[in-house]
Amino acid sequence: MSSVEFSMDGQSLITPESMAAEVASPANSQLNETELALARTELALVLNIANQQFEQKTDPAMIIARTASALHTIRIKSSPLVWQALIAIAQAHPVSQYFRQDPFTRWSYDKPRGYSGDAQLLDFIYGHESVADEIARSTPLGLALYDYTKDASSSVAVRERRDILTQYVDEIAGSRGPQAEILTIAAGHLREANRSKALAEGRLKRWVALDQDPISIGSIARDFAGTCIEPVEGSVRDVFTDRHNLGKFDFVYASGLYDYLNDKVSIKLTRKCMDMLKPNGVFLFANFAEDIIVDGYMETFMNWALLLRTEEDMWRIIRGSTEEGQVEAQVRFGANRNIVYGLIRKLS
Repeated sequence: MSSVEFSMDGQSLITPESMAAEVASPANSQLNETELALARTELALVLNIANQQFEQKTDPAMIIARTASALHTIRIKSSPLVWQALIAIAQAHPVSQYFRQDPFTRWSYDKPRGYSGDAQLLDFIYGHESVADEIARSTPLGLALYDYTKDASSSVAVRERRDILTQYVDEIAGSRGPQAEILTIAAGHLREANRSKALAEGRLKRWVALDQDPISIGSIARDFAGTCIEPVEGSVRDVFTDRHNLGKFDFVYASGLYDYLNDKVSIKLTRKCMDMLKPNGVFLFANFAEDIIVDGYMETFMNWALLLRTEEDMWRIIRGSTEEGQVEAQVRFGANRNIVYGLIRKLS
């Protein structure tokens, strides 16, 4: 996992320190120099071959696919501290100048909004018109690489996640009627709302979209003016402290936030979200899964650090935040197992 250059509002709890703490545990505090030397050699071979292939005008899709696969293999073999060191080496390698011609990779690495996984980054995955100019400015090589990254397994899973969220919103509206109330935490640009039939048909009472990024909040306010969507600028800490007194909801979800939260904060947030549910309300949280195979590329050339979780990790959060007999819960994967979902229904 890379050292992350978050520039947040100081209230979100998504900090460089909290991410680093998940990597460098006391039991893993000594860097194994022998392991590092072997891993550096393996990484150098992978990156040098990619660099030579770029110079030889090899098919970009083949280069990035091979490199991403090799980085994944190295990542899963490496201890956390060794992988941390390898990330910096990869980012400084000359081949990075090729990979960063991809507009998606470049945006993630540069972090124009100051943090990883921002809403505009996801728009590269969605192919949204808001990133059209950025894509148009790309080199032919960059466009060829983007053809791969926008359809990589993680991108496919993110688009499916958007559609799953829309489906749940519409199902809640169908079962609860026009009094249904929705809360989205870390809403980004709320692209799932664009596909909601319930929203388009006016079958929701209220949809609160909370995000700490004022640019995202401005986008939501502009795109959904005149609808029941209420954009609210606020952080995770604001949720904990009830700063906005948001009320109770039939459906609460956080689809892209838990990737950056350690277990302690995740459990605390889940408890709070459960408190904000009406009887029989549903809470959904999603996380990139350990099955993801482009993790090495994301953490090196995209500088996109994530806390990947297993099915058991998700259950640990659920068990730590709920009482037996008071909820119904399930954990399931998306179609390609790159994203895992936790679903909790409040029984009373």
